[in-house]
Amino acid sequence: QVRLVESGGGLVQPGGSLRLSCAASGNIFRLSAMGWYRQAPGKQRELVTIIFSGGSTNYADSVKGRFTISRDNAKNTVYLQMNSLKPEDTAVYYCNCYYSSRDYWGQGTQVTVSS
Repeated sequence: QVRLVESGGGLVQPGGSLRLSCAASGNIFRLSAMGWYRQAPGKQRELVTIIFSGGSTNYADSVKGRFTISRDNAKNTVYLQMNSLKPEDTAVYYCNCYYSSRDYWGQGTQVTVSS
C-alpha cells in the first residue's frame, strides 16, 4: 500500500509561484512513475506532468516552461514548482503514483490563482 500526502497549495496572485510537495510512504517510490494531475470545477481531471523512475519527464502543453517536476528518492518526495501562475491554473492538484499497473492518489491540495 502506498500513501501520498500533498502539501504546499494556497492562494497566489497571477504571476506568482508555488511549490507543491508529495510525500510517499512505502518502499516502491524510486521504482514508480510519479505525476501531478489537476481538476478544476466542472472539468475532468487532467495530467499536468509526470516524472518516470529514470528521471525523464513529460508536461502538458499548457504548463511547459512554467512548471517543473522533480523527485528526491532519498526523501520519497516529488515536487512541483509552479511559476508564472495564471488564473486558469486554479484547481485541486493531486499527486499520483503509478507502479505495477496500479494507481495511487493523494487527497489533493487546492491551488487558487487570483488577484
